[in-house]
Amino acid sequence: MLIFFLLLIVPIGLSAARYYWLGDGRGNWQTADRSSAGLLPPASSHPDALIRVYAARTVRWRSIFAVHTWIVVKEKDATSYSRYDYTAWGEPIRSNGFAPDGRWFGALPETVVAVDGPQAEFLIPRIRTVIETYKFRAYGDYSAWPGPNSNTFVQAALDAVPELRAVLPPTAIGKDYPYSGEWIGLTASRTGFYASLSGYLGLTLGWVEGLELNFFGAVLGVDIRRPAVKLPGIGRLGVGAGL
Repeated sequence: MLIFFLLLIVPIGLSAARYYWLGDGRGNWQTADRSSAGLLPPASSHPDALIRVYAARTVRWRSIFAVHTWIVVKEKDATSYSRYDYTAWGEPIRSNGFAPDGRWFGALPETVVAVDGPQAEFLIPRIRTVIETYKFRAYGDYSAWPGPNSNTFVQAALDAVPELRAVLPPTAIGKDYPYSGEWIGLTASRTGFYASLSGYLGLTLGWVEGLELNFFGAVLGVDIRRPAVKLPGIGRLGVGAGL
């Protein structure tokens, strides 16, 4: 039990020390850079259908613990991308409020999911259905912790497309919130199961997801398929989640 708590507390302490000693280098969040990070080509020059999920550290002290995730899709031959965020301000489900691959208030995004071509074309309608029918879309539904938040929203979309075999970072706090109301069920990849007590406590075990323990939002785990450890505050250390 002592080792378990040390594995939870020490990584968060290191992330906090980095933040308070070095800062996040973004300056005032209100004027922080939200321009394209150059991860996507111009939509008009990329005729194939496309799906991307990006993650970037959240703003100010919350960056110690968490990332914000969002979804980008583009149908075949479309000349523009569609970006979807779930936010605490303005319209809860924000469509094209930022550049598709934009910096999140100065933080560079990392690619969590990248699928192009016929597979993306096949899966996009299911993702759009989740976006259009997402039940936590009213003002006041957003809850930074334990959810539903931006990561709950993206996880809901990923759950609808198990073919992606996608895994959000352990720092995507809110991904384990049971938005469907089911406390026990199959993982997004359908290769295992999860159990979640309203997002406060939880267990995930799957071939794609690996083993994850959720302790009040802090996720500790290990991935055997693509060897890595998952630490709260720090994230995934090892081979990328990939497909």
